[in-house]
Amino acid sequence: MNPLILSSLLLVSLPVGYLAWSVLSVDRKARTATVEILTRGRGMPEVVEKKQRGLLDAIGYRLAPGSYVRKLDRLLSLAGRPVAWPLGRILAAKPVLGLVGASLFILISTSSPKPIIKLAGLFLLFLGYFIPDLLLYSKGKERQKAMQLELANTLDQMLISVEAGLGFEGAMARAGENGKGPLADEIVRTLQDMQVGRSRRESYLALAGRTDIPELRSFVQAIVQADTYGIAISRVLRIQAKVMRVKRRQRAEEKAMKLPVMILFPLLLFIFPVLFIAILGPAVVNTVVTFSGQ
Repeated sequence: MNPLILSSLLLVSLPVGYLAWSVLSVDRKARTATVEILTRGRGMPEVVEKKQRGLLDAIGYRLAPGSYVRKLDRLLSLAGRPVAWPLGRILAAKPVLGLVGASLFILISTSSPKPIIKLAGLFLLFLGYFIPDLLLYSKGKERQKAMQLELANTLDQMLISVEAGLGFEGAMARAGENGKGPLADEIVRTLQDMQVGRSRRESYLALAGRTDIPELRSFVQAIVQADTYGIAISRVLRIQAKVMRVKRRQRAEEKAMKLPVMILFPLLLFIFPVLFIAILGPAVVNTVVTFSGQ
């Protein structure tokens, strides 16, 4: 037999035989039962959704470096991990958006040879790939700012509850139930971590890790130290609430001091030119008419 024909038959039959053996030798019932046991209580809808988007997620994870994936996960944590924006979906959407941006770049570049047009197309290319990062960063900043504004009032509520006789966890639960916004959600999540068996220290440190607010981090460190050394929690809350009110007033004064500088540029660009035209315009017209002899 011709060696070329023999090698062709081997190259075809061996992969087909291996594929058939792999399919027929799998115990599907045992595998299904094992997967069901392992995923019991961990959210089967999420597992099913992950299977449906497994290919795109795998492509996104493969194309993105590990450090970049960790950075996106950090941005998601600061943004509150929106249900509509899981990490796998973002990693899968970034290459698609990058291809859309590349298509727009090619279309714009071929439409005109001007450098400014090519620069605009290049900007669309990078914008298409990094627009999820910008959205996550913006959402995270808004969320951290809202938490920072709510922190002083939340500590006051917890201080009132503790002085009324509640424990610290009870005060946290009352603040989480009565409060609205991301800080209340984070407090509720911290209590849920404790209920599932996580230690209080780990739950408090996880709360500080999910945020990027220096005031909240200092508050968590004070609570951890008070829990470790047995300091009265009401005293710690009173001091921390006072410090938060002072810092909130300082931030308001800082913004008030920055306001004249922020108004200066719109004043120079939009208001002063109009005033100059309205005041000096007639004089310039009269001067031109006089010197032109008309």
